[in-house]
Amino acid sequence: MSLIQVINPNTSLAMTETIGQAARAVAAPGTEIIAVCPSQGVPSIEGHFDEAIAAIGVLEQVTLGKAQGVSGHVIACFGDPGLLAARELASGPVVGIAEAAMHTATLLATRFSIVTTLPRTLIIARHLLQQYGFTHHCAGVHAIDLPVLALEDGSGIAQEKVRQRCIQAKREDGSGAIVLGCGGMASLAQDLTRELGLPVIDGVGAAVKMVESLVALGFGTSKHGDLDYPLEKPLTGAFQHLN
Repeated sequence: MSLIQVINPNTSLAMTETIGQAARAVAAPGTEIIAVCPSQGVPSIEGHFDEAIAAIGVLEQVTLGKAQGVSGHVIACFGDPGLLAARELASGPVVGIAEAAMHTATLLATRFSIVTTLPRTLIIARHLLQQYGFTHHCAGVHAIDLPVLALEDGSGIAQEKVRQRCIQAKREDGSGAIVLGCGGMASLAQDLTRELGLPVIDGVGAAVKMVESLVALGFGTSKHGDLDYPLEKPLTGAFQHLN
C-alpha cells in the first residue's frame, strides 16, 4: 500500500478538497491520498512573492509527511514552489504538478499548449518550460485573466473561461494536448478531454500516477549529489521546527 501526500501550497481548504478529490479519482487501489495545506501562508499563489512564502509551507508539510511515513509527495501548485528543497528533505519521490503535466504531454503529443489563470503567470509558466527543457514542445501559453480563487467561487465563470481558452488553444496553436496550469482546474480535465477530442492534462492526476510508479519501482529521491539531505545546522526562530 502506498501513502501519498498531496500538498496544496496555498491555505485554501476548498481548493485542497478539489485537489484531493482529483488525486483520489486516479489513485490505484491500495493507494491512500492525504491532501493537506499549510495553516499559514497565502490564500492563492500568483507570483514570485507568493511562491517564496508558499515554499516554506511546502517544506513544513513534507516534514510532517515524513513523520507520518508517506511513500511520496505531490506539490499541487503549477509553479512547483519549493520543489528542489522538498526533494532535499524527502526520502521518497517528490513530484510537482507542472513538471508532471509537461512530461505527460510530451508522451502524448509532439506539441502542447498551457491554459493558466492570470496573465502574469504566463511568464512564470515560460520560466518553467525553459527550466524543465520543454520550451520547444510548447506551442502557446494562455491566460483566462481571472485569479486562482475564482475557480472556487461557485459561479462557474472561471470554469467556462478555461473551457473557452482550451477551445481557442486547440484552434490557434494546433497542439495535440493541453496542460491545465493550475491545481484548482484539476476537476475539469476529463470533461474537456471528451469535449475537445484531445488530451487535456491535469497535473495533479499526472503527478499522483508518477509518484505511484516511482514507489512501485522502488525509487526514492537520489541522495547522491545536490539532493542529499540538507547539511545539519541549527535553525533559529520560526524555522526551528524544520530541524
